[in-house]
Amino acid sequence: MDYEYFNSKDKIGKDDYGLKYVDDYGYGYKCTQFKLKFPPQHQTIQPGMEYLMEPKPIFDNPNYIACGKLQNKVAIVTGGDSGIGRAVAISFIKEGAKIVIVYLNEHKDASDTKKYIESLGGECLLISGDVKNRSFCDYIVKETMNRFGKLDILVNNAGVQYQQKSLLFISDEQFDYTMKTNIYSIFYLTKSALKEMKSGASIINVTSVTTFYGEPELIDYVTSKGAIVGFTRSLATNLADKNIRVNAIAPGYFWTPLQPACWEKEKIPTLGFDAPMKRAGEPFELAPMFVYLASDDASYTTGQVLHINGGLYKG
Repeated sequence: MDYEYFNSKDKIGKDDYGLKYVDDYGYGYKCTQFKLKFPPQHQTIQPGMEYLMEPKPIFDNPNYIACGKLQNKVAIVTGGDSGIGRAVAISFIKEGAKIVIVYLNEHKDASDTKKYIESLGGECLLISGDVKNRSFCDYIVKETMNRFGKLDILVNNAGVQYQQKSLLFISDEQFDYTMKTNIYSIFYLTKSALKEMKSGASIINVTSVTTFYGEPELIDYVTSKGAIVGFTRSLATNLADKNIRVNAIAPGYFWTPLQPACWEKEKIPTLGFDAPMKRAGEPFELAPMFVYLASDDASYTTGQVLHINGGLYKG
């Protein structure tokens, strides 16, 4: 693959892995070619830190034209500090929403996201804590109501994944941690949010393409993401008469902190190359689908799982 180069004050002549422009924060805005090859890297922390990644994920599309689809809406986005959650939060802000970003302990990523949102003229509330905790989920909703007075959109995006070569290597503790982070948290937070949501509200859960083809080295993760699909479909039917829509998005392989935090470093350079489009996705490429499901454009859409995966799975 041919790479272009950029010159900056501290990265003269360094391979930019397809990024055309990098701002003062080190964020890439535009990609000259989508067949990105990422350098080997691994993080020993979950769910990962975006500021440590090389190259930085592309979370914003400068050519996106907003038209107020979420004007005066209030949204909670878990895992909104980085990755897919960051891209979603920024797209919601552009469409006129106010955002509550919930994150575990990624304070620098969260602060960077908040600064970026404020540079766009948006309003953002950061809440740090563990969504596995039922009382914390109640606290999130309480603080949202205290700050903004209503809740229109809930995006359940927070999650963890651990690579293990065999079921025998998955400890009881890891299985419990994965399930509680990825599905218990959705149960707790959605239950609390429903007490404040009105007709026309939207709940968007993040599942994964791995649920549909059965990734062999993410058994506990796939199990939790499969549970999200069932939860989404059942809850959608249950809430249909209240006009509260529940849908899910199943991303393929996207360049987010979850990838280097999960996979062995040797896998990273070929991330997403088994998809027909031969590349991993960038977070900004998912964001418009969240806008659609959160907006009135999707007023007759509920109980659906929408697939964005470069053709890896035809849903």
